[in-house]
Amino acid sequence: MRHGGRIVLGLALWILTVAASEAATRLAGTARLEPVAFADLAGWDTDDHGAAFTAFLRTCGPLSEGADSLRPAREPEASLLAVCRKALAAGSLAGPAAKAFFETHFRPSAVVPLTGEGFLTGYYEPEFLGSRKPDATYRVPLLARPDDLVTVPQGETLPGLGSDLQAGRRTETGYAPYPDRAAIEDGALGNRAEPIVYLREPGEAFIIHVQGSARIRLPDGSSLRVAYAGRNGHPYTSIGRLLVQRGEMDLETMTLEKLLGWLKDHPDEARSLMRENRSYIFFREAAELSPEDGPIGGAGVPLVPGRSLAVDRSLWTYGLPVWLDGRMPLSLDHSEPLRRLMIAQDTGSAIVGPARGDFFVGSGAEAGTRAGLLRHPVRFVVFEPVAAP
Repeated sequence: MRHGGRIVLGLALWILTVAASEAATRLAGTARLEPVAFADLAGWDTDDHGAAFTAFLRTCGPLSEGADSLRPAREPEASLLAVCRKALAAGSLAGPAAKAFFETHFRPSAVVPLTGEGFLTGYYEPEFLGSRKPDATYRVPLLARPDDLVTVPQGETLPGLGSDLQAGRRTETGYAPYPDRAAIEDGALGNRAEPIVYLREPGEAFIIHVQGSARIRLPDGSSLRVAYAGRNGHPYTSIGRLLVQRGEMDLETMTLEKLLGWLKDHPDEARSLMRENRSYIFFREAAELSPEDGPIGGAGVPLVPGRSLAVDRSLWTYGLPVWLDGRMPLSLDHSEPLRRLMIAQDTGSAIVGPARGDFFVGSGAEAGTRAGLLRHPVRFVVFEPVAAP
């Protein structure tokens, strides 16, 4: 019996070593992994492990079925799929049972960047007024995905496209770069991209492009949801960062309301500024979502406020639990500890790096205010799966 116990323990340690070495290889030159104990995670005992397990379970179904992601990330390791099967078999877990599940099937490792530190921002699902038909008030369209847009598979390239382009257009002679934001706004797509809905302000449409989803309240009192359907593949540029660099705002007091106000009050400058972000997002109407659902994330499942995390999809797989230890701002001058288990369920063009995350706050104006304040250092701890395939 004791000899058999050593075999089981040895197998578990072997699996852990393989998983850790794979992650270490991916992070080589950018960060290192430092194993930590659950007991050393401040706040671990008091977190809502049931809420984290529910979010984890939501991702496990599609992962186990091999379903297509909205924005493909790294393929999940066999060990993570094995843990997902155990979670699906367990069903709903809460309290001590959920805590024990994570402690049994994962081992935490702190991600320590070789330079700098972990960094966390926030995002949300905006809610704006809009109309299905244009008029003098509603004049700025959100466009559907055009039929000639080709998304470059994660980690691959296509002939005719630079390595910095993540999409292109199909032509009679091959692939070509897709028009950038300025060209699209000037009509380069013609009738290839149909408007889904019209908004009041260019700044509102821009915010939806950055967030990747929205709730639109229509004049008749009904509403529609729009979800990410693709992008033109050009690199993302933060206009907030540009405004800070140019002295128009300072980082410490920037809020979403101030940014939207500046864009509205400076229409000519705003148009030029927004065009410096050459990235352009296309949408679809997400009629399948119920009002209580969050928006669809990159993993293809509805996001969970306060539990869904966007990560660098070239480094991490969807479904990976990630422990965050940092601060959550409640206002410009007040914050509280943020110590919480999140689940990687999304990604973003600006979310690049091993210890970089984007925290999904929720939907609506209040969530937008809080998301806009979140740009803080954070300790980033990944939970590596250790279950046997």
